[in-house]
This record gives sequence, structure tokens and C-alpha cells, in this order.
Amino acid sequence: MTNEVEVGKAGALFEDFLKEQGTYDETTEQAVKRVLAFQLAAAMRDQHISKVEMAKRLDTSRSQLDRLLDPSNDGVTLAVLSRAAQVVGRSIRLELV
Repeated sequence: MTNEVEVGKAGALFEDFLKEQGTYDETTEQAVKRVLAFQLAAAMRDQHISKVEMAKRLDTSRSQLDRLLDPSNDGVTLAVLSRAAQVVGRSIRLELV
């Protein structure tokens, strides 16, 4: 339990640091995109869906799919991410906190 408290405290300190630097929102957005790209790629792998097949199911090109799966590409819309999630039987859940 002590380690969990220390990690939680360190996380809060890091968030404070990012806010002080003015990069919290941008960093959080990038982290969310990276996680979604990773989860989508993992779902494709688990279901043995190739990139070619995934692109076909999304009615898009392989290069567009590569951009979708690129964790550093922040130009992907929520609608595209949602559609890709549906193709692998998942959904995206967002909430305001």
C-alpha cells in the first residue's frame, strides 16, 4: 500500500509540473491518443485482423489506417476512432470529470 501512495503522490506532482509548464492538456491528449492506438492495435492482434482487412472493414486505405494507429498522429477524429473501435467490437467511453 505504501508504494501505491508513493506512486499516486508522484503522479500528482508530475501533473502539477505539467500544469506549471503549461503542457498538461497537450500531454494528456497525446497520452489518450497513444493508449487508444495501442488498444486498437492489440484488439486487431487478438482477433487476427490484418491491417489490410481492417482498412477494408473501415472502407479506407492502408495508409489512412497507419495514421490511425500511429500514436503520435493527433489528427485523428473521435468519429474515426469510434468507428474503428466498433469494427473490433469495442466502444470508446469518454467522460467529463
